[in-house]
Formats: sequence, C-alpha cells, structure tokens
Amino acid sequence: MTVDDRACTRRSSLSLPEYLSLEHWKTIGEQIFAINDSSAWWLGDWLVFGQQTYPNRYRDAIEQTSLDYQTLRNYAWIARKFPPSRRRDGLSLQHHAEVAALPAEEQDRWLEQADSLNWSRNELRRRLRVARGGRAGAVPTEDVQVTASAEQCDRWEKAAQHMASDLNDWMIRKVDEAAATALGPDVDDTDRSPLPDPSVASE
Repeated sequence: MTVDDRACTRRSSLSLPEYLSLEHWKTIGEQIFAINDSSAWWLGDWLVFGQQTYPNRYRDAIEQTSLDYQTLRNYAWIARKFPPSRRRDGLSLQHHAEVAALPAEEQDRWLEQADSLNWSRNELRRRLRVARGGRAGAVPTEDVQVTASAEQCDRWEKAAQHMASDLNDWMIRKVDEAAATALGPDVDDTDRSPLPDPSVASE
C-alpha cells in the first residue's frame, strides 16, 4: 500500500505538484486515508507477533521505538480478538473495538450491519447503546481510566489469560471482589453496584 508517486511524502509533510488533476488529488487522499486506517491493525499485529516471538524482549524493543505502550496494547488486544479472517475491510479498527467485548457471534452480527449499512463508528456506538438500554437486566456502564506500569499490565494480562478470561472482565470481577471484601458483610447488597453483563461491550 503506497501513495501515488506524484506526491512527495516526508515524515512531517506532503508535497504535491503545482498542476494535479482533481482525480489524482482524490486518489492520493484515498491512499493516505487507507494507510492511516490500516496502520492501527498493522501495529496490533506487529505487537502480537513480538509478544509471541520475543516474549521476554518485546517490551524493551517497544520502549526503544518511543511508541505509546498503552495504545499499542489496545491495538494488540483488538488484533487478537479479530484474526484477519474476521476483520471487515470496510470498517476501521475502531468499529471492531466497539464490539470487541461481545461474544463472537454478536460481534459478527453487529459488524455485518455496520458494514452493509455504512455506519460510522459513532453510529455503531449509538446503536449499541440503544441495544444495551433495551436489554432486560442491563446495567449502565461508565468508563474508568487506570494508570499502571507496563509490568503491571503484563502481569494482569497473563493472569486473565491463565483464567481463560478477557482482561476487562477479569479486572472488573477482581475489583468487585475487592470492594465486597472492603465493604464487609455489614453492607447491604443493595448498596453495591452489580457487575455489568460481560457480554455487553463497555463504552
């Protein structure tokens, strides 16, 4: 995947000839968009390869590239969730991320709809919210950010894999168990927030 040779690409600039037809200008834009859209998948697959091939050295290699480790881990998580045969070329990695926490059958159903109806990522997210709101017993969810070291992230991911669990589901379960222990038996169960349905994608 390359950019038309009429364009001169540098790390921080794109130079175009003074006389460029509208069609060539549009083609170059489409090529740039395709590269940008594909790069997240490429980085995810690159990291998965490193994890599998150089398990004791890949993190040091990543740190030497100055790439954001947490961002790469997110890409790798999506890449593992969706092997190439299940990815939709017409949808971005962000589309796939929206449904990654769902069972595979539901992932495919939502992605099929998004692809065939040309939904944006935001439209897919909106539809998922509506579906969650209409599901019996569904629990509202909120985003929670956690700052952790690379070593902690690796340890948590290994623990989740050891328990044959998704990292997000494993973390929610463990935090909820810790909260129950901290609150003690004297706290009424109605004061505790129930765990979200693990089949529902977090926003």
